[in-house]
Amino acid sequence: MSTAEVTLREVRGSDLPLFYAYMCDPESVRTAAFTSEDPTDRAAFDAHWTRLLADPTIVMRTVLADGAVVGNAGVYGPEGDRQVTYWIDRAHWGRGLATAALRALLDAVPERPLHARAAVDNTGSRRVLEKCGFTVTGKDQGFAHARGELTDELLFTLAPTAGRAPDEGRSTAR
Repeated sequence: MSTAEVTLREVRGSDLPLFYAYMCDPESVRTAAFTSEDPTDRAAFDAHWTRLLADPTIVMRTVLADGAVVGNAGVYGPEGDRQVTYWIDRAHWGRGLATAALRALLDAVPERPLHARAAVDNTGSRRVLEKCGFTVTGKDQGFAHARGELTDELLFTLAPTAGRAPDEGRSTAR
């Protein structure tokens, strides 16, 4: 496992082609399960990101590892049901970047509670959420476009009193 400095910054227009490429990776899409109906539809992707970036209630950030764009992370949704989301390029999975990015996002967005969802079999995402203090608070099932079938998912919550252990790093992936 490599060590990288993970930082977040505002999303730039030049990031979007990279985000689109990450969303077109079939294995990543299948693992995430709950994606847009057709992740390769560039017009739908562009319209989605235009809406995200125009909404002042949504916090979206570009994830950088040692200065290179590797994904995005954000918080969206109505008050009381704010959700976290993150997407890391598959080429960088297993390096702790998603965990470091989510921790940085949680530092930048102090509101709690926050919620998240992950397909039951998405062990990587489940582990990221648990490392960041989220706990399983329920189960659901929804239609996963990426799989073309109903898929079980876990519901997670980061409560107002939850936090990370004092010895865990904030911006360095291990």
